[in-house]
Amino acid sequence: MTDAAPLVELEDVTKRYPSPAGEDGPAVLAGITLAVAPGEALAVVGPSGSGKSTLLNIIGTLDRPTAGRVRLAGRDLADMDDDARADVRARQVGFVFQLHHLLPQCTALENILVPALAEARSVPEAVRERGRALLGRVGLSDRMDYRPGHLSGGERQRVAVARALINRPALLLADEPTGSLDREASAALADLLAELNREEDLALVVVTHAMALARRMGRVLELRDGHLEPAEADG
Repeated sequence: MTDAAPLVELEDVTKRYPSPAGEDGPAVLAGITLAVAPGEALAVVGPSGSGKSTLLNIIGTLDRPTAGRVRLAGRDLADMDDDARADVRARQVGFVFQLHHLLPQCTALENILVPALAEARSVPEAVRERGRALLGRVGLSDRMDYRPGHLSGGERQRVAVARALINRPALLLADEPTGSLDREASAALADLLAELNREEDLALVVVTHAMALARRMGRVLELRDGHLEPAEADG
């Protein structure tokens, strides 16, 4: 993994949000430089409001930096138009959020297949089979036809993880994925993410307050005062 070209590269990335008066506010991200290798598992920790979600959104093309460069698989994201960025999100990036954002009227399997519908009017049988296989991989084969209202919080989040993987992304981004779960469900989800990182050979970037989850990743960085630094060993 160390010899591979980075999958994600951030170069001097700065992000400022305008003040109510329209002026540039303080830097949420202040010259961030970061490289994430293919297949790497990285956790970013830090205080609330430190900019962890902003960093993740910039990597995932949901937000743009005020300054600096962002590259994914060698492609410069900052210069892409909105359509090109949406295509990158659909094809190369999977997202898991603290709130699962499942469609309540759809079954578990139907929810997993939603991203595939962005690519075609109907879902090919091979993609449906991958959806069923992913449900099995996250331990929910017997919940395939259940709607979110009949699933536990941990089960809903596992469906969300499977949905994020349906298009075989190279990069999985997880924003506080265990934040709404109890301890047992959080531990199970941490196990699942670590295993999928290895089995699917995808890069994983997790932002979290949970050090138990962060320690499952291969590298832990702390975001504080706009800068990324190696996290303290004791968390």
